[in-house]
Amino acid sequence: MMGLSLLARLRDDQRGSPIAEFAVVAPTMMLLIMGSMDLAYSSYVTSVLEGEIQKASRDSGMEGNGDKLAAIQARAENQVRIIVKNATFSPLRKSYTSYLTAKPERFTDTNGNGQRDAGECFDDVNANGQWDSDPGNDGQGGPNDVAAYTMQMSFPRLFPLAGMIGLSSTETITVKTYLRNQPYNAQNIPTVKNICP
Repeated sequence: MMGLSLLARLRDDQRGSPIAEFAVVAPTMMLLIMGSMDLAYSSYVTSVLEGEIQKASRDSGMEGNGDKLAAIQARAENQVRIIVKNATFSPLRKSYTSYLTAKPERFTDTNGNGQRDAGECFDDVNANGQWDSDPGNDGQGGPNDVAAYTMQMSFPRLFPLAGMIGLSSTETITVKTYLRNQPYNAQNIPTVKNICP
């Protein structure tokens, strides 16, 4: 009888059950909290980078700043590094004659396969005699040109959670902005030719 009463008391005893429940729930809860904080941090870093790149793009397009591009870029990177200490940056600047030319050159798709093949006619937007998927010129461009400023940034994740599920321990984000340079001189606009090889 003593054994049965002991079992009945143990079965009805609720002391310690919160500890057991917490031990079951805690790992999942911690993963959710760390994952949420990692996503929030990534979103915040992206916003900061976008703001700095937009400011750098505006500063770069002003008259007289063509020789200050490296300093403008360094300032933007330093501002982001206040928040993300170990970030690495890969910048790219391209210029276009207008917003409409910041896309692949138009071509006649004679065989209907969705890609430009040899022998198909195309509009030569940048006057280089060949079809380009990106007809932009390297650099900031000249007066009244549209400058595309792209920045790719890699940084370590806030928590090692990604490594635990097989993802990279670093995150890479890319932001891009298009702004027109100041019209501080007369712009030389090339004539678009339709070329049929």
